[in-house]
Amino acid sequence: MTLCIVGAGEMGRWLAGAVDTELAFADTDADAARAAAETFDAETVPLANGTPERDRRFEAVCLAVPMPTVADAVADWAPYTERAMFDLSGVMTPAVEAMRERLPNRERASIHPLFAPARAPGNVAVVADEVGETLNPLLSALRSAGNNLFETTPDEHDEAMSTVQAKTHAAVLAWALAADDVREEFHTPVSAGLADLATTVTEGDAHVYDDIQRQFDGAKALAEAAERVAAAGGEEFAALYAEAGAAAEALGGESE
Repeated sequence: MTLCIVGAGEMGRWLAGAVDTELAFADTDADAARAAAETFDAETVPLANGTPERDRRFEAVCLAVPMPTVADAVADWAPYTERAMFDLSGVMTPAVEAMRERLPNRERASIHPLFAPARAPGNVAVVADEVGETLNPLLSALRSAGNNLFETTPDEHDEAMSTVQAKTHAAVLAWALAADDVREEFHTPVSAGLADLATTVTEGDAHVYDDIQRQFDGAKALAEAAERVAAAGGEEFAALYAEAGAAAEALGGESE
């Protein structure tokens, strides 16, 4: 089976390293596609206006593209997909809806690794919208690579991303921007942990984090919560403190 990975960035390469099948890479950055193809002994698919420059088909197509472009990519690549399409974009509702519309009689899935590729393996959210003999072996390969695949729905996933990605990233970035430079000895376990998180977040791709904020809108909710904390005092602050504690417990947080 030939799997064409559309997008030769980190996530596309992560997938290529986890599956055992014939691969092809396509990317609007031809140099990136060629480099990925060389790394994984794969074919390079020349593009014209974002799609293959010659008419051909692939048994499976994976869209490792930015979130804002995934629905358009589904439409662009549906004619080149014989049996199955799935995406790694990180937003599931528009991806799944577009695949249902464009590929009603073919296998479909949306997959979101909840980690940076350098920290693989880890948890992988999966919407197995229509999965059969083509996609099942690919999902099994991801499990064999040590990943924990769990099923979800597009709505549940996207709602969760507002908290676990958008609001979390906004909080960490805001802390880093507001923090003063202090000697290491002054750090508490909480502030040292935040400093480590800020380092993790800021070593990634700013465009990816921007896409997450635009898609899931976490910063606005964080700003509103920060204003509540800043304005509270006395009993009102104690009430907010208790509310935050209950929320942390519900989220599965642990005390120091």
